[in-house]
Amino acid sequence: MEASQTLSSRIIAVKLTENTSLQSFSAIHQVGFSSLLSRNKMIQSFCVETKYCTNGGNLICRSSSSSAQDKELDKVILMGTEIDRSGFHLIPHSEISDERIMETQQIVPNGEDEISEDIESRDKASIRTTHNVVFVTAEAAPYSKTGGLGDVCGSLPIALAARGHRVMVVSPRYSDGSPLDKKLANAVEIENRIKIFCFGGVHEVGFFHEYRAGVDWVFVDHPSYHRPGTPYGDTFGAFGDNQFRFTLLCHAACEAPLVLPLGGFTYGEKCLFLANDWHAGLVPVLLAAKYRPHGVYKDARSIIVIHNLAHQGVESAATYKNFGLPLEWYKALEWVFPTWARTHALDPGEAVNILKSAIVTADRIVTVSQGYSWEITTPEGGYGLHDLLSNRKAVLTGITNGVDVDEWDPSSDEHIASPYSVHDLSGKFQCKIALQKEVGLPIRPDCPLIGFIGRLDFQKGVDIILSSVPDLMQDDVQFVMLGSGEKQYEDWMRNLESNYKDKFRGWVGFNVPVSHKITAGCDILLMPSRFEPCGLNQLYAMKYGTVPVVHNTGGLRDTVKNFNPYANEGSGEGTGWAFSPLSNENLLGALRMAVGTYTEHKSSWEGLMKRGMERDSSWDNAATQYEQVFDWALLDPPYAA
Repeated sequence: MEASQTLSSRIIAVKLTENTSLQSFSAIHQVGFSSLLSRNKMIQSFCVETKYCTNGGNLICRSSSSSAQDKELDKVILMGTEIDRSGFHLIPHSEISDERIMETQQIVPNGEDEISEDIESRDKASIRTTHNVVFVTAEAAPYSKTGGLGDVCGSLPIALAARGHRVMVVSPRYSDGSPLDKKLANAVEIENRIKIFCFGGVHEVGFFHEYRAGVDWVFVDHPSYHRPGTPYGDTFGAFGDNQFRFTLLCHAACEAPLVLPLGGFTYGEKCLFLANDWHAGLVPVLLAAKYRPHGVYKDARSIIVIHNLAHQGVESAATYKNFGLPLEWYKALEWVFPTWARTHALDPGEAVNILKSAIVTADRIVTVSQGYSWEITTPEGGYGLHDLLSNRKAVLTGITNGVDVDEWDPSSDEHIASPYSVHDLSGKFQCKIALQKEVGLPIRPDCPLIGFIGRLDFQKGVDIILSSVPDLMQDDVQFVMLGSGEKQYEDWMRNLESNYKDKFRGWVGFNVPVSHKITAGCDILLMPSRFEPCGLNQLYAMKYGTVPVVHNTGGLRDTVKNFNPYANEGSGEGTGWAFSPLSNENLLGALRMAVGTYTEHKSSWEGLMKRGMERDSSWDNAATQYEQVFDWALLDPPYAA
């Protein structure tokens, strides 16, 4: 279906160097405003706003500011130098990639009347505004990943870029001290280095850049990111300077759109910042406290995306001075622990909470599923922030994560034994046999094979699984578990494997190819998480025709529809089973219901498989919903104290 779109595109840009004095703005000469104060230059830009649509396979370009006499785009040049009221010579940039610029420069000799008729004939709802979007995140796959956060920030930016937005992702440049990771081999150092004032001193950071899949991947470089371990800690626990490391990230991310000439153009002031979890939580506060008082980022908006509310970036109140914020903004971060949570009777419980400050100052709040957006407003799921989130419910939205369909596609997955699709399921039979053979289970294609993939910890309900296994092993089933985590659960898996040699296998650790093989080879995937903001494994399972059995919580509730064999005139509906409350009895009951359906109702089981495989879990679907949030964020003025 043809669609017309509105793109803000920089067609021509020039820089004019003048001996412009900024002496009258000496009060603004502070560390951080790198792009505004360097080299006594005024940046002037020529901009056009272009609308384009397709007409018979040809691309039609037209300036939104053109007159009736203008026939060609190259005759429509609008000078747009805007002088900010603070005295900074800035213009909100709205560039797109070089490839998109070349597209919009194509002209066809249609008359004005033909163009007008074509545009008017289109549904106005199909016109989409594009934005400069800046993701700020502690991890982004494939460069860095510990869980779902890395998956989201590695896939959603690409989906938004494919829809016409100009997208930048800002994350740390992690290094373990060994030769540069191959994943970062294509990232090139940018000459621009900036100085950040925080933690009682001035810290210099650099930037590396890679343009891939239509996205500007920007990596903040500082020695604090160069150490062995995960992005957050090592075998001894969380790094003690994480507050410092992610404060640097937030400051650098706010400067990046102003100072980095990516593809020849900076992103400029008019950006939509997507701050992900507490690691990026200072971004909305910095926009409001550091930049907007001086007229910078007055047209920008910020959105805090909550992937896991359990982690909030809480530290002692004495650390507030480290953030490089004005003293009067302390209340935005102030956090007081309830009496029962204090260490002793004389403990005042005073702290700073970075995620809380983001919830207060961000223009919109997004969670990674609709169910989770409700749960975090309850005392049980709000981790002390439920009242604040309830008060901001009007700007709170839940959007379910998508799936990387290039990596997770059973018809092209290089890790599995045989490809298959919703139209030909025969390959799944071969994948099951191959998995049984690889893990050493008896090769029994008709025996229900149950799988689990995930961290071995309390949140994932592993204790409920392992305590239920002895009862489950009385049935004619096989069970495969893949994961690592708490030592007690790893040892328990090994013990169960020795006790049930023909029925149970445990793989301690994490292995990407094995996770794909389990997803493809199993008949049932078990996810009894106590809480799950979104969950991805159930989405992967459904893509592979593996039926999920889940605890009815968060994103699991949103994505797994309970099986009803009597719906649709007896043909059934639903994609799996969701049980609640979480207990051994309910888990066993749901699993036995699934096993009974598998063994006794083959046609119903095939319907379950196909409905799951046909479910739209694409990132493009999620990106469409994020675009709606972008529009909402721009309806109101930005946050100001």
